Amino acid sequence: MGFPIDRPRRLRSSQTIRNLVREYRLHPSQLILPLFITFGKNKKEPISSMPGVFRYSVDRLSPVIEEAKKVGVSSFILFGIPETKDLEATQALNPEGPVPTAVRFLKENFPDTTVMTDICIDEYTSHGHCGFLSSGNRIDNDSTLGCLASMSLVHARAGADVVAPSDMMDGRVAAIRSALDKEGFIDTLIMSYAVKYASSFYGPFRDAMMSGPQFGDRTSYQMDPANRTEAMREARLDVEEGADILMVKPALPYLDILREVKNAVDLPMCAYQVSGEYSTLVAAGQNGWIDLDRAILESLLCIHRAGASTIITYFAIRAAELLLKGE
Repeated sequence: MGFPIDRPRRLRSSQTIRNLVREYRLHPSQLILPLFITFGKNKKEPISSMPGVFRYSVDRLSPVIEEAKKVGVSSFILFGIPETKDLEATQALNPEGPVPTAVRFLKENFPDTTVMTDICIDEYTSHGHCGFLSSGNRIDNDSTLGCLASMSLVHARAGADVVAPSDMMDGRVAAIRSALDKEGFIDTLIMSYAVKYASSFYGPFRDAMMSGPQFGDRTSYQMDPANRTEAMREARLDVEEGADILMVKPALPYLDILREVKNAVDLPMCAYQVSGEYSTLVAAGQNGWIDLDRAILESLLCIHRAGASTIITYFAIRAAELLLKGE
């Protein structure tokens, strides 16, 4: 028997041929940059567990937005850090809070950007959980829904293009969609954190937001990492409730879930390359254990290949610069 006629290496023989037959391509427009918005003025605070990432007051936002837009990144998701916290998450509904103020600033000064806002009360509650508490410090799912809907309205009134509920309360997409529609915000999109696991990869984010739970953990509402079919159920429920985009979070440890959800639904998919993924890669790069630039692009390409048409990543600007260099 002679050597096989089929030689796959022919299609890998030069860079131009590899480019010609490449199945998936990343573009800066697919990347979403997360921004931490803090209260006060003239603040650009480094986050020790996330080298290169900062908390910004609204008046310090322009340079990072301009830097991102210069390399083709035009979508941003905002997370707010209030000055005060309480049991009722009062500041989540403050129209003059960091996030609504930032939304207005961005839409007035950078109208061609897509502004997304995180909808969750963990950073606004004194206990750090994503829902209100009932007796015995249990998370009260249903009483939380009204606050999430009201928070979405505050952000929509400020001009948010997309609201993104990340709380994992049952029924929150339906509650938010109903509230938005009743006030005429029929074009405001909902990007649901449909499949959000109780992951160990969120640690640096909680450092950035100063929002870790003061007792217990979030396993009673975020998903068990061992569960696969439950992800399909969560995704289908959010489709039925009116979500426009679905998200899987974290990204790299759950690429199998991302692909299964993508195959099961006909909505656009987003994945969040979370803080722990970012910090792990950065630390390995700083220690010389990996080529960080190659690892950034490889990890994002794998997330895209698994089914994400958009990716939230703290590497957005750096990745976009690398992509433009490669063109």
